[in-house]
Amino acid sequence: MRLLMRDRVETRSSRPNDLRDGLPERWNPAMKSLRAPSSAPVSRLATPRRSHSKTSRAQGPRTLSIDIGGTGIKMMVLDAAGKPLNRHARELTPKPAHPPAVLAVIESMLERQPPFERVSVGFPGVVQNGITRNAPNLDNPSWTDFPLERRLRALVHRPVRVINDADLLGYAVVRGRGLEMVITLGTGMGTALFLDGKLVPNLELGHHPLHQGKTYEDRISDAVLKRIGKKRWLKRVWKAIQRLEPTFNYDALYVGGGNARLLGNELPPKVELFDNAKGLQGGIRLWAKSGTR
Repeated sequence: MRLLMRDRVETRSSRPNDLRDGLPERWNPAMKSLRAPSSAPVSRLATPRRSHSKTSRAQGPRTLSIDIGGTGIKMMVLDAAGKPLNRHARELTPKPAHPPAVLAVIESMLERQPPFERVSVGFPGVVQNGITRNAPNLDNPSWTDFPLERRLRALVHRPVRVINDADLLGYAVVRGRGLEMVITLGTGMGTALFLDGKLVPNLELGHHPLHQGKTYEDRISDAVLKRIGKKRWLKRVWKAIQRLEPTFNYDALYVGGGNARLLGNELPPKVELFDNAKGLQGGIRLWAKSGTR
């Protein structure tokens, strides 16, 4: 009897803490059987569900792609080829959108995602070495010099890369030939520039003066659309696009974001529309050495 009692005590005391790796067991009921007596943290992200075969695992790591926007936060898991493994999830961006609130929304959304091994994040502001420098369309002051990449890595215990949101979406749509430009029409205006598939990071053209001292975002943001109406807003958008072509002499311009749908199907030469859900596939190319297809 004493030996039995001692065995129970030792078993109870050696049981790993549910939060050791920052991921509660409730995120994956199978976690209770996946705990390993190792010094390295073990999480639901490390071991795929049984439905994944050895062949699918051999094809490469699964990537959780996250797009943090001024209005909504979207995410989905992609296989190594960029094929979505689930429908993209979306939650409203909290108000105020300070770091703890945004991280809390992301944490809650993780519960509905399939297993993944790495994370790509698009952030609406300047990002340098995983540190956010500004966030004009979020709670801007609190994002100054915020270590978003490190904080997310501590949350998921997986490799994380964070870049500007338009840059991330651009990785999904550029063809890698010549000078390609990406703009997103959402809460603000995101911009990205690629030369032969290589990213020129943190362009932030939306904050550049466009007309009578007003920036691109001052002229064509979502708030402006709601104030002046679709007809006048569209005229401003087309004028902005006309200004971009002789300035950058791009070979292709890709337009996305929630308000891109208002542009219709009659587009100028070299201009294409893309869906933001497809843009999440840029999370795969972010990890590749080349940005080309």
